[in-house]
Amino acid sequence: MHQARHGGLGQAGAAGEFVDAQGRVLRAKRGEQRSDTADDRRRLVGSPRGVPFFGTHALKCDQLASKVQDMTDTATLPETQAAAERLLAAGRARVPCAPVRELLSDTTLSTGYTVQRVLTQARLDEGRHIVGRKVGLTSAAVQAQLGVDQPDFGVLFDDMVCAQDRPIDLGRLLQPRIEAEVAFVLGTDLDTNHVDESTARSAVGEVVAALEIVDSRIAGWDITLVDTVADNASSGLFVLGDERVALGDRDLRNVAMTMTDDTGTTVSSGRGAACLGDPVAALVWLARVTREFGAPLRAGEVVLSGALGPMVTVTAGHTYVAELSGLGTVRAAFTHGEA
Repeated sequence: MHQARHGGLGQAGAAGEFVDAQGRVLRAKRGEQRSDTADDRRRLVGSPRGVPFFGTHALKCDQLASKVQDMTDTATLPETQAAAERLLAAGRARVPCAPVRELLSDTTLSTGYTVQRVLTQARLDEGRHIVGRKVGLTSAAVQAQLGVDQPDFGVLFDDMVCAQDRPIDLGRLLQPRIEAEVAFVLGTDLDTNHVDESTARSAVGEVVAALEIVDSRIAGWDITLVDTVADNASSGLFVLGDERVALGDRDLRNVAMTMTDDTGTTVSSGRGAACLGDPVAALVWLARVTREFGAPLRAGEVVLSGALGPMVTVTAGHTYVAELSGLGTVRAAFTHGEA
């Protein structure tokens, strides 16, 4: 069984490191070592350890390569830097900002991921480590809530991990919402020429129930696709349950999810099929995109595959518990002040 050597993910250890049952560090696979210097963290952004910057359903590899070059060319444009600075300032001050689309002459997906790339680099320069990726906007219900029509993806950093047994201080967040998801912990790299359902399943070490606390730096969640992509896919925090199971041939489309609050009231519900038809399909989608950018998913990384039901606005003082059939439960409690 693979565990994360960090906070709520598993045993104590270096941030971003994952270990198997024998304590072997999976992220140091193939003799690689985690980089700690600022220069090394810069290289992570464009390396197999880094984060993909652009992806969509239909684009082919040659088109993707062109988009990556476009982002490299535009990353230093004043408007790109201004959008990134606006989001960074909002996150640091915990004060939501105006939409970044108003700063951008080009509001395409590639522009959104260019801004996200700048933000990712800023986090790495601060000393953060990438521990996984997330797929967002995979549920038709969530897409309807936000007025978008396709998924996106973002980066999971080590300071986003929260333990089930410690309340989450809402002071860390701006306008949080919570959603239940299926999470994968990879047992091996997903780095092949063609990723299909079979190869994706074989790469999964564990499946676990998860809660993602999504958050937007943009006031009132007034977002279009370029806004949420730029804002790291509206990432906030995440919690993993204690029960870990093998994927095998388990049909995740049939996972039934129910989320309740302190009163026992059901606040969200859904099924695995709500996540791009199958959470495994979300993993395949992400794996293909990351490899096309030379940044494939690696052993030990956590992948949040996407919401199974509508997001719920978080209320201070409340605890939310999600039960996913066959995967167990996961919970998150929220407080007004420091936990």
